[in-house]
Amino acid sequence: MNKKILIVEDQFIEANHLRIMLQRADYEVCSVARSVEQAEEIIENERPDLVLLDIFLTGKRTGIDLAVQLRETNIPFIYLSANSNEEVLNAAKATHPNGFLVKPFREKDLLVALQIAHYHHENGLESQLRKETLLQTQLANITAGLAAWDQKLLMTAQVLQPFISFDLLAVGTSGNAGMPGGIIYFLRIGFNEYQVITQDGLQTIANLKNGEMEALQAKTMLAPDIAFYNNEHFKLVTSVPTMRKLIADTFGMHSLLELPLPVTSAHDSPFSFSFYSRRDDVYAAHHRALCQRIRPFLQLAKRSMYQAEPVAAPVGHINLPASSPNSVFSGIIGRSPQLTEVFELISQVAPVDTSVLITGESGTGKERIADSIHALSPRKNQPLIKVNCAALPANLIESELFGHEKGAFTGALEKRIGRFEQANHGSIFLDEIGDMPLETQVKLLRVLQQKEIERIGGKAPVKVNIRIIAATNRNLEKEVAEGRFRLDLYYRLNVFPIRLPSLAERKDDIPLLVNHFVQIYSKKTGKKISGVSDKAIKNLMAYNWPGNIRELENLIERSVLLAKNDLIDHIPLPTQQSQKISEKAEESRLKTIFENERDYIIEVLKRCNGRIRGADGAAAILNIPPTTLGSKMKKLGIRRDFSI
Repeated sequence: MNKKILIVEDQFIEANHLRIMLQRADYEVCSVARSVEQAEEIIENERPDLVLLDIFLTGKRTGIDLAVQLRETNIPFIYLSANSNEEVLNAAKATHPNGFLVKPFREKDLLVALQIAHYHHENGLESQLRKETLLQTQLANITAGLAAWDQKLLMTAQVLQPFISFDLLAVGTSGNAGMPGGIIYFLRIGFNEYQVITQDGLQTIANLKNGEMEALQAKTMLAPDIAFYNNEHFKLVTSVPTMRKLIADTFGMHSLLELPLPVTSAHDSPFSFSFYSRRDDVYAAHHRALCQRIRPFLQLAKRSMYQAEPVAAPVGHINLPASSPNSVFSGIIGRSPQLTEVFELISQVAPVDTSVLITGESGTGKERIADSIHALSPRKNQPLIKVNCAALPANLIESELFGHEKGAFTGALEKRIGRFEQANHGSIFLDEIGDMPLETQVKLLRVLQQKEIERIGGKAPVKVNIRIIAATNRNLEKEVAEGRFRLDLYYRLNVFPIRLPSLAERKDDIPLLVNHFVQIYSKKTGKKISGVSDKAIKNLMAYNWPGNIRELENLIERSVLLAKNDLIDHIPLPTQQSQKISEKAEESRLKTIFENERDYIIEVLKRCNGRIRGADGAAAILNIPPTTLGSKMKKLGIRRDFSI
């Protein structure tokens, strides 16, 4: 059966061009809508298989507004747009589109984008179902096991973590009947590493007197059903003295998802799983839906725990088997919540062939993340080819990446196999992807879409089976808005983004990193350095680290070389430089043609009080037709209120 496509585009010529291309490829175009309101009516009546969606439409509502509804109703969609500003791109990215096409469209690009969108949509659903089936199997195995109840709770926390990310899990019953030990708390302190805290342990940590814990428990009323609390809702439920407030204040939590299990008899006590996160806006409707689906399996697990023999669970650490950060993520040092979240993302994406975009400041360790993704993937026994796009001259980058045939250009004395072919069946790491020339970006897009390359001077394309991992320290949204990076390539790379925190954001990891680098450079220099003084560590923790981990490593290497004793007592830090120099450099930077045109149109619109047509309108002053001005405003991302 042919797929039904809805075109949501207010420009007749472009919509008709799309219709012709789709019908020629045997797709069924169910309708064309010019506004969000028209599209909503068609979607309700027709239920299309996919929507081609322009961002800027007739009326007050945009394609981004409609995209939110499409995501909720599980209808895949592809954005159609020319270059937009950074604000629009961020809003569009937040809706998780299934693709992005940049105007003007080529028929081949359109058809490939449709195939990719359908594939990812259908396989994404299948993959999610497979993962949930595996989760249910894991819960059933835990239930049938012979472990003590506290160990079963820990194993349950472990298998839930990839589905419901948490920094602290409170699980158990506050009643006296049934399960011994009441509630147990699992505080995440690393990847698959937890501090296990009993109620007595929590009382000690929170410095509560006898009876105060019981008073807080008595005031704590669980939600009658599955519920989540973010931002203001979380502040509201933690505004009065209850166990929620105690946990939030003690451990710095900002979001909560509660999963109460049904009370099945008069002798049953209320039992719940309460997931806490340090981030502000973590839990959403899909978490609630997942909890609804797995609640019967958790109920069975609870019954099994009642029958298990209890074991004392003092405050302590538990490392789950084969899960220490150093064994899973070799060379990545740290246990901070920010880095643990990165570990979690790596473990989710490594087993699949999805493209990954690693972002973060220079010196944060993006290459290490790429190494881990490859090492944990099914391609681990195949090559990982690394390319620094910023280090390759513009006139050589295509030959380096795609290769060339003998005689393809002056100096091509022999055939050259490019980096993509070298990475066949493995992975390729494109570092500093934001520095890739625009003409090369077009060819990279072809690799992503069609899995083939063409050598310079070649007569036929060459198929390649590779996984692309890209990294950049640039703001790609801004690069796209200013015309230096292709929008369609950005969306093909940004399927699974991983943002690395700066060292200033994860200062808790500084002591671990310092000890790691001291050991490395002590061994290299043959010195017996035992460590760094508390005073020096304190100074390191107070520094802002503009150079991130690379800067810290260089400082430790220098300090080890200069050390006269076995303890490094002082590490000279560079003086914090004023930002005035960089600000002046930004002011003196020449604007692009794109920026100048946008600024000039905004200035004219302001003088005309937003009026476009008429003798005193902006179009007349600019000496262009009003329709042309409208198209330019749409392309440059300028709204009628002159903002961008």
